[in-house]
Amino acid sequence: MHVDGPEIIIWDITFACPLRCVHCYSESGRRPSRQLRSPEDMLRVADAFIALKPRVVSLAGGEPLLIKNIFTIAGKLADAGISTCIYTSGWLFDAATPDKLAEVFHQISVSVDGATAATHDRIRGRAGSFERVNRALGLLDQTAARRRDEGLRPLSFMLEFVVVRSNVDEIEEFVATMSARYPNLAAISFNAAAPSGLGSGVEFGRTELLHDDQLEMLVSPDFRARMQDIAGDRMTVNITDNLGLIQPPTRSRHREESSVMQVEPDGEVRWMPVYEGSVGNLLNEDPFVIWERAMDRWSDPFVVETLSPVRTVREWAEAVRRLNARYGAEADRERIERRANGAIPLTVAPSR
Repeated sequence: MHVDGPEIIIWDITFACPLRCVHCYSESGRRPSRQLRSPEDMLRVADAFIALKPRVVSLAGGEPLLIKNIFTIAGKLADAGISTCIYTSGWLFDAATPDKLAEVFHQISVSVDGATAATHDRIRGRAGSFERVNRALGLLDQTAARRRDEGLRPLSFMLEFVVVRSNVDEIEEFVATMSARYPNLAAISFNAAAPSGLGSGVEFGRTELLHDDQLEMLVSPDFRARMQDIAGDRMTVNITDNLGLIQPPTRSRHREESSVMQVEPDGEVRWMPVYEGSVGNLLNEDPFVIWERAMDRWSDPFVVETLSPVRTVREWAEAVRRLNARYGAEADRERIERRANGAIPLTVAPSR
């Protein structure tokens, strides 16, 4: 039986990436890109999204700007009345990129994970990435002002900051610096690292996942208010502990609360973001049937048993590992095993 589709779709359109982020949820740059080689197949996936009628489609990765026809795909979605968003590291920007993005994307989200080059480059896994991302932000800021003055379609851009133990103390400096440097910035979102992909590893949990008291501080009303005061009234500061992504069965069995579809580069649909495992491919199955299958996974006894007792981020990480072992494809389990054995490097790469 067909059901209402997801409110939000996230398409990790490629696993290729110039960076090597220590927390990478998709493990991009360390695995085959799996991106569809045929532009026609990419547009078929876009057609499936349009049929589902989501409110938002976000193109992510990996680095989506590596996809040659990214603007065609986004334009098709936008023309269908869907709000479009792109997540980018800013590494591949040139002077023409902001205008091209503004024509087809309603929101441009740029990843920055530190107030200093030392912190950002270490977390993002490549020397020079802080310099590159600030160059991209400068181009976005200038273009946003120019397009507003010329009466063109607006350019809206924001920053995404993944909060880990080694950068949590830089949040205040980050807000002060970025809000002053980029006056046309629309928002900054601070998102506590979730135990997904590389973030689900045991060592990452020991060294970088926030402690419970840090999570409580992060989302406390006083901290939120102080960050917003620093930013001023020209931009918005959003903060989340990401614990809503746990989706324990007691909270998520109502379909309207499970409204995010995550799609892998080749059209495979995960049963839910964060957790490994596919429930079908949009290239050869009815998207509504796939979505129904994803929703039904939440009543699986193993899912209920595993997620019901989760209360802390470390309990969540352990639950993620159990669910990945149960539902991940063989290639997923092999990749996780290689990572656990140190076969996937997590060090900082040179800038060029």
